Amino acid sequence: MRKNIYVKDLKAGERIEDSFLVVEKNLAYSLKGAPYLNLRLRDRTGEVDGKIWENALEWDRAFKKGDVIKLDARVVHFRNVVQLSVSRALKLEESQLDPADYFRTTEEDPEAMLTALRSCAETIADPPLRALLQAFFGDEPLMNKFKSAPAAKGFHHMYVGGLLEHTLSVVRLLEKVADHYGGANRDLLIAGGILHDIGKIRELSFERLIDYSDEGRLIGHIAIGLEILDEKISAVENFPKQTALELRHILLSHHGVLEYGSPKRPKTVEALMVHYVDDLDAKVNAFREFIRSSGDKDSDWTPFHRLFERFLYRGSGEGRSTPGDSQDE
Repeated sequence: MRKNIYVKDLKAGERIEDSFLVVEKNLAYSLKGAPYLNLRLRDRTGEVDGKIWENALEWDRAFKKGDVIKLDARVVHFRNVVQLSVSRALKLEESQLDPADYFRTTEEDPEAMLTALRSCAETIADPPLRALLQAFFGDEPLMNKFKSAPAAKGFHHMYVGGLLEHTLSVVRLLEKVADHYGGANRDLLIAGGILHDIGKIRELSFERLIDYSDEGRLIGHIAIGLEILDEKISAVENFPKQTALELRHILLSHHGVLEYGSPKRPKTVEALMVHYVDDLDAKVNAFREFIRSSGDKDSDWTPFHRLFERFLYRGSGEGRSTPGDSQDE
């Protein structure tokens, strides 16, 4: 089935007949007790909310989260955000789909990115750290997951290949930071940048929908990453205990504060650098993704971003935000 209308092209007032991936589906009830369906729908260009007001119980049985549905809908504005009022939905079979229409992937070449990341690793002079990274890059099953994994479910680099894209960006920034601030252990910094999010290959499942695995929900990528790191360190003969300690600290502290899941706050210069560069790269990507995917392109401002707690300014320079960090309307 050919897809013609994408989320980025939706305009209020139009009637559409096209297909979307169901990301979320929840049955709710109005104040008068009438059932309706809340939907979150996706294609490769973004996501949009949908509502089914009539015969909600019947439609609730017709498809499930993770299905691709062909729908008839009216595009409406609700609280300054484009939304779909759906009148009919039909589940499509796999043979009718082109996965590229619904599942966004990195715009970069994964093999080229992996080659570039290997090149960064090869600049490391410290023999044990170099051997450790060779063990990572030489693990083919691990690398296959690393090339495909998203970096997050719902904040930044949340697409196939996003983890590799994010990791390479972080490492390239760390190379610049290492050149700017003398005295930091550059080899440890680059190794920490390459490995800081390695646990996400098991924290997230991403066969169709990006979601947390059981291991991801129960343990999380920091603990998983530490487990993977310790396994690889044990395979490197006579790996220095101090290097292992400081590298493990980078992984444990890269979220910066306890409230964001870090068991430890950064206590070395290298851990501090990895934390702030990781945070910077994630937030710049999240800004740009929200600007790119938000509807109503006639406005210079996006809808209110719940996590950033502000409106974002499109203007003429994509990626710019408001100077303040609070809602001003």
